Amino acid sequence: MKFKESVMRSVVIRCLAVMSIISAGLLARAVACPFCSAPSLTLGEQLAAAESAALVQWAGGKEANRDEGFTGTTDYEVLQVVRDGSGKLKKGEKITVDRYRAGKPGELFLLLGTEVEGTTEWSSPLEVTEGSFQYIIQAPSKEARTRDRLAYFMKFLEYPEEMVASDAYGEFANSPYDEIVPLADQMPREKLREWLNSKETPATRLGLYGLMLGLCGKPEDADFLKEIIVQEPEDFRLGIDGIMGGYLVLTGKEGLDVLSEKKLANPDAHFSETFAAMQALRFMWTYGNGRISPEDLRQAMRLLLARPNLADLVIVDLARWNDWEIMPHLMELYDQKEYQVPSVKRAIVRFMLIAEKDAPKEEGAQLAQHVIDARKNLEILREKDPKTVKAAERYFFD
Repeated sequence: MKFKESVMRSVVIRCLAVMSIISAGLLARAVACPFCSAPSLTLGEQLAAAESAALVQWAGGKEANRDEGFTGTTDYEVLQVVRDGSGKLKKGEKITVDRYRAGKPGELFLLLGTEVEGTTEWSSPLEVTEGSFQYIIQAPSKEARTRDRLAYFMKFLEYPEEMVASDAYGEFANSPYDEIVPLADQMPREKLREWLNSKETPATRLGLYGLMLGLCGKPEDADFLKEIIVQEPEDFRLGIDGIMGGYLVLTGKEGLDVLSEKKLANPDAHFSETFAAMQALRFMWTYGNGRISPEDLRQAMRLLLARPNLADLVIVDLARWNDWEIMPHLMELYDQKEYQVPSVKRAIVRFMLIAEKDAPKEEGAQLAQHVIDARKNLEILREKDPKTVKAAERYFFD
């Protein structure tokens, strides 16, 4: 395995570890947007957690003196009280906070504070403009329906002020997929195309925008997404998994055929592109609502068994998808030279263990053929490779 590809695989494994933690408590509902970067604490959440909050302007202070161990102080004048947990905040009064922060008279900040034993402890001042301040305080509260809140934040995606745009994206990143779907008829289709086409759009947001275009798109948008997907980059493309997911939502089986040809079955496809296509398949399995049949998704995933560096991950998915028909092929792979990798061999053993456990719980019930076959295969593997089987069983949880 080439060094670069090995590094990429390590990154992928770490991503999978995070995804498995997120997925552990899920059934058909996502904790957060499937193709968004890690959720962060949004401005609205920070404001909601604060007991006191005020719009202030910089009014001077005392600079630090290292010789005396003095870190300095900064003065702010209160312009508007947003929340007063202390009962003492008033417009026009001065607030002094620890540490000197350089500024200019009139520069605006949002101060958020916590009340501790009668004293307000202020967090680091957040620089704002009049526009970003209004965005924060006018946002719907957490008590509002998620889809209603998202309708508000959708208007601020790619807003000229980066802090606002990033925060609006963060609200989507933190939101369940099934709360995003109902907004399809309100999504800014033309703007989504512009953002996906622009080099100015932060790459971390492309996955969300690709998914949104798939939800709200028209037939001509399928060609637009396809043109992006079929490119053959030399390096990793952030967000391409979400673009692929949106493409499959929009096109169904037709799009799956394109993805299979260009990425899944293409031995020259970049490792990251192939992995992104795998993520799109997983997404459709969990959230596709039958847009693509389970059997078609299984067949597409099987194509990746031809790539030994992905085989262990693929086998896990096929076991989760109850693809028992692939069992004979896995037994063939077990002895092939390209698959003599401990993680792949353990994955095959675990596949058999999962299949074996898929037996009816009723006493005397007839066993399915895949259960019988799995037991026979496990006997064969225990005889030829007892060490691997034992290692796989040690960490197997049915």
